[in-house]
Amino acid sequence: MSSRHAERDRLDHDFADELVFLARARRALAWMLEHARMRVATGEQVAGDRYTAERLGRMLKSYAKELAEEPDSPLYFGRLRFDDGPGAGEHRNQSYYIGRRRITDETGRPLVIDWRAPVSSRFYRASARDRQGVTSRRRFGWTTHHPVQLTGFEDERLDHGEELGTASQLLTAEIERPRVGPMRDIVATIQPEQDELVRADLDRSLCVQGGPGTGKTAVGLHRAAYLLYSHRRQLKRNGVLVVGPNPAFLHYISAVLPALGEVDVQQCTLDEVLSGRPPRAVDTDEAARVKHDARMAAVLRRALYARIAEPVEPIVVPDGSYRLRVPVTTLSRHVTKIRGEDLPYGVGRERLRARIVVMFQRQLEARGETPTRRWLDRIGRARPVAAALDHAWPKVPPEQLLTTLLADPQALARAADGLLTAAEQKAIGWQRPPRSFKSARWSAADHILLDEIAGLIEHPASYRHIVVDEAQDLSPMQCRALARRSVHSSLTVLGDVAQGTSPWAASDWHEQLAHLGKAGSAVAALTMGFRVPAVVLAFANRLLPGLRVAAPPTRSIRSDGALSVRHAPDLTSATIAAVRAALDHEGSIAVIATDVLLANLSAALRAAGLAVNTAGEDEPDRRVTVLPAVLAKGLEFDHVIVVEPDDIVRAEPRGLNRLYVVLTRAVSRLDVLHCRPLPALLAADG
Repeated sequence: MSSRHAERDRLDHDFADELVFLARARRALAWMLEHARMRVATGEQVAGDRYTAERLGRMLKSYAKELAEEPDSPLYFGRLRFDDGPGAGEHRNQSYYIGRRRITDETGRPLVIDWRAPVSSRFYRASARDRQGVTSRRRFGWTTHHPVQLTGFEDERLDHGEELGTASQLLTAEIERPRVGPMRDIVATIQPEQDELVRADLDRSLCVQGGPGTGKTAVGLHRAAYLLYSHRRQLKRNGVLVVGPNPAFLHYISAVLPALGEVDVQQCTLDEVLSGRPPRAVDTDEAARVKHDARMAAVLRRALYARIAEPVEPIVVPDGSYRLRVPVTTLSRHVTKIRGEDLPYGVGRERLRARIVVMFQRQLEARGETPTRRWLDRIGRARPVAAALDHAWPKVPPEQLLTTLLADPQALARAADGLLTAAEQKAIGWQRPPRSFKSARWSAADHILLDEIAGLIEHPASYRHIVVDEAQDLSPMQCRALARRSVHSSLTVLGDVAQGTSPWAASDWHEQLAHLGKAGSAVAALTMGFRVPAVVLAFANRLLPGLRVAAPPTRSIRSDGALSVRHAPDLTSATIAAVRAALDHEGSIAVIATDVLLANLSAALRAAGLAVNTAGEDEPDRRVTVLPAVLAKGLEFDHVIVVEPDDIVRAEPRGLNRLYVVLTRAVSRLDVLHCRPLPALLAADG
């Protein structure tokens, strides 16, 4: 028999063995599902009380639901085989299948290992130069439709020096698979440098500077899933928070963590973290700029602590036939001392109350009496004590303090003296103050200031780990809001300074990390693009010199993709034609332009009989989305049609950055339609 036929027979035999194992894994998963459903049915009887029963029931039902959905995706994506050398360690001569979740048979023997298990890291990091005991790595190919079927496999014999890396056909096929619907997990395609970031320790804060298509968002989400797997007990109490830039982005990433088996993660915008209430006022650009400035933190602190006053009267409390007394000089001394202890304002007030009570307690004990807890509580609430506290260290609702500052120019001038200019004070002051703070209408920036004041009064509840995406667009005051919620915990900071589009966008990560309370944290750069084709990135990278940021250019592994730049006197007709041509290909389509232009384009597309989604809509039978440029960040589409780039540049101060974002949303094909001349950097020869 020829060597070619022998190799074919070996592959056929291996494939038959893989089908046998797949059937075994499916039977095991079916048993796990049946067992989980049985536990749901009996969970109420097992639990000792109603609360425990409800909590256990939710957990078991969630687990059963996840298992029921698992057959819609491949049960595993890789296999590792180890040799008997010292590099294999405890895994000598073992073989492991790697998947999204652990699958065990009825005896408890693991058939599939969770991708987050320690041994799974070798699937991502082992190489021909550093085998880590691995002899072979196998990747599996699957159909993308239901029911999922095994189509083949691809081997790398690391012990023979074979290493495909990104030349793997199965890896490339998974990366380049058309993008329809929400973002998918990347467990089958994680690269070594990404895996190192994903598995960073819980106590380590890190920043990932990632260009378009480098997988920085996926890295952040997979790190959250990894930390929940590795540190579940520590994260159970305070949990994990994922902060995204807008609801559309959160909807786009919403399926990733549940697909990885993690459903107890809060995902929200920063506005939802701060108040959960929509803003009812709109600031001028100048007012918003000042309110987002870090100097406002000092203004608010000065205004709050200016409420502390020098005591003017002693405290006298009747106690039977006696009168207990705290002299004004003693009270003043304690106010000064507590103020110097740098406590939250509300904690300082309660500490002053406690010390007043202690002084009365000592007077009682000097008479030979022992105060009871009830007596101590009564003294602490006594009217003279409350009056003294309200004078020396008054309660200050955040809304009341901010109303006073914004409505009273003199109060603002005192608090902002040497911090804000007269013009800046005038910009944030109210022209028509409300009758009281209860009727005030707050802007989005005001909510940040209110949160700052609330944080000065009392520390907010914190999270054990926070993942914040598009962090380059956070203002210093927004950063402080997140820092307050992660004082003793860690952050995963994701973003790209080249894609900064807010008026206060960061151009340097080290300064931004300082605002986030994590100065000195490591900054890792992802520069290898996996989603955006090289031809599209090369075109967008022409804009980098004009962005003036410290961001390395992104290089793409993808040599496919298509770029078309066309002058179109009639943009509407050209857009309709481009959409119809795009519909001949697989995948999602986006038409991106300024808000002004998009209204007409949307109407024209519908009039032409084309079904489209607008921002916020997600009708699965509509492949075309019309999207304002300001909402494009963080999203991906197979085919992107950018209409009139010059409009995007002129629409806002950081329009060139916005255009860079828009051009890099395409993961297969990019059409650029323009009537007016292109921006100079794009028009120049590449």
